[in-house]
Formats: sequence, structure tokens, C-alpha cells
Amino acid sequence: MGRGRAKAKQTKVARELKYHSPNTDLTALQRELAGAGGKSEQHFDDDYKEYVDDDDEDHAGDDPDPWAPATR
Repeated sequence: MGRGRAKAKQTKVARELKYHSPNTDLTALQRELAGAGGKSEQHFDDDYKEYVDDDDEDHAGDDPDPWAPATR
């Protein structure tokens, strides 16, 4: 298949998605969103919890980012 056919097919699919949206079950969506408000029953072990830096503040004494653009 050449580039022209591939582009035509992509255009056709894009047009179909744009103008012919699938039917959305709004009641199921509402149920799902309403049920998401509570705490989850699942418990996940956080193996990396000891490595997490909870300090969101930037420290003035820290080295600057070597990848940051130089200021003039």
C-alpha cells in the first residue's frame, strides 16, 4: 500500500470518528463516577515509600539544574 492510500484511509477513519461518535451509556458513566467518591477497598504496598521525598519546597542551597537553560 502506498502513502496515498494510507493517508486516505487515515483521513477516512478520522472523519468517521469526528462525525459519527459512538453511543455513550451516560447512566453507566454516572454510576461509575458516583461510586468513585469513596475510599478504595484495595491496598497497595509501597515498596519505594522510604525513597520518596515529601519535601515540595525548593532549597536555596541546592545545585542548579544542569539541564536548565542558562540565564543571561
